[in-house]
Amino acid sequence: MSTKNRYISALILILFFAFNLSAQEGQVKIDQDSDIDRLLEYKKDIKTTKIYKIQVYQSVDPDKAQREKLNFLNSYGEWPVEIVWNTPNYKVWVGNFATRLEADRALAKIKKDYMNAIIFQPKLDKK
Repeated sequence: MSTKNRYISALILILFFAFNLSAQEGQVKIDQDSDIDRLLEYKKDIKTTKIYKIQVYQSVDPDKAQREKLNFLNSYGEWPVEIVWNTPNYKVWVGNFATRLEADRALAKIKKDYMNAIIFQPKLDKK
């Protein structure tokens, strides 16, 4: 057989096999617990949840901020209180209010002693 005939024969065989080969078909069935979907929805809600806080005090002196935190806790023990350092001030933040209405109600009580208190939404860390 000549070289030319071999190439033609090889080409014919390649084309024959190429047309006869086909991809396998199948079905994939995913069997997962229904709680996984609920957990994914819950996680999605947590990421988009807005949280409101009330700032009641700020100072460049950390000792003054700590004293004010203790004073606040003595007067209003119903909400969590934290000191946050935000250059150059130490700020006393109150609460983790889920709604603006809840924060407004707390602010109405707090304003009696802390007239400069404000409601705000802290920037949430993106992880």
